[in-house]
Order: sequence, then C-alpha cells, then structure tokens
Amino acid sequence: MVWSRLRRGWTMPRTSLPRLCGHRRHVLRTERIVFYTPVTQLDVIAATAGASDSEAQRWFGWSDDHVVADARIRQALVDLGPGVDGARVPALVPRRLLTESFEPSAGRVELMIAVRLDDGRYAGGIELTTDTGEIGGWLAPHARGLGLGVELFKAAAMLGHAHVGLQTVRAGHEVANTACARALSGAGFVPAEGPPRYTLPDGREVETHWLHHPAPGPTSHCRGSGLPVPREAAGRSTGEGL
Repeated sequence: MVWSRLRRGWTMPRTSLPRLCGHRRHVLRTERIVFYTPVTQLDVIAATAGASDSEAQRWFGWSDDHVVADARIRQALVDLGPGVDGARVPALVPRRLLTESFEPSAGRVELMIAVRLDDGRYAGGIELTTDTGEIGGWLAPHARGLGLGVELFKAAAMLGHAHVGLQTVRAGHEVANTACARALSGAGFVPAEGPPRYTLPDGREVETHWLHHPAPGPTSHCRGSGLPVPREAAGRSTGEGL
C-alpha cells in the first residue's frame, strides 16, 4: 500500500530556475550545475534526500531527524528536479511542500540547492556558515563520480568571496574521505590549521584535515547579502558563472 501511494503521488510543476540574486537569496552557476537559495520546502527535502543514503552518512553523521530514512521515499525524491517534466512527488510527502515557500533566515548559515543542468535533477547542496567561513557540501548518488565535487566546492568558495564578502573560506573533512580531499584540492583549497578531531552530529569523533580558500582578489557582496551593492559590482549578483 505504501509503495502504491509512492507511485501515485503528486505531479511536480516544472519551474524556471532562479537567475538573479535578491533579498537573502543567491544564485550561482558552474559549467554543469546551477546553485540557488531554496525556493520551496520541496527544494530542501529533495536536496537533503541526496545525502541521506548510508554512503553519504558514513561521512556526515547527521542526526536521525535530519535524514530521509525511508529508502523508497529517498529514491523517489532523489530522482526529482525543478527541471524534470512530469516528475512524481511521493504522496507521503505533503502536497503543500510543492508550493510552500522557503524563507531564508537572517541567521548565520547560507543554504544553496544544486541542480544538474543536463537533466534538471536535484544534485545536492552547499552550506556556508558566515561567521566562521566554514563550508560543507554534498552530492546526490546520481551526481557522484562525475567530477562535480570540484564545481560544488568552487561554488561554495565563490559564495563566500563574491556574494558574502569573506576573505577566507574553510573546509574540514575526515582524513579517510579521499574523494572529498581531491574535490577540495581541485577547487583550489589548500592545507590549513584546524582541530585534529571533530565530533559529528551523531556523536562519532573523527580525525580531520582542514583546508582553506583565500580570496583570489578583492571580495564583494551581492544583493542577496542585504547590503548595498556598489555600481561596479552589480553585475556579479546575476549568478552567471564562476
């Protein structure tokens, strides 16, 4: 019965991807991904599903109330995307999430959803803690092994430097997570000092390496930062690439 409800579900309306930064909202594009501040609550839950599998949680260790635990719902969400025609949202996901808006907080964490440009599916997400400059990111299973991790972390660095005005962006990863290490290095992150051990949300303590990404030039901020944008920097708020 549960699976039949999953199959019926709701038809997801195809929406245009955001193109411009605005009040507390950011947009970034790389060669193969567009990143944007979530528009609907479905954006958030579908992107979260992309890191809720056991492979991803080996490294992230999110708390149980943060992951999409049901494998069938998780797979259905991972196959969705704002650019996918006729996509079916599982009926167990409340229909209101399709249109219920996501309102960015005025807090210290910037969240951006990643969408693949080739097939319109949710590809993962990035987070930036603005007071520390620390970033994190993840890719959905279908987006792994394609070299997209480099684009993911390049976008996180650009969010910090050109949209939020940070001089330095930092990232930590478990020593054994060599895929993350390669992606960060490919995105221009270099070794930095940091605590050698880190406690994950599920209580596991892991050995950690830290890296940072210094701004390659003057920093700036976009309209999404809520600060006045100088005339000469206004073009940077269009999110037209890195």
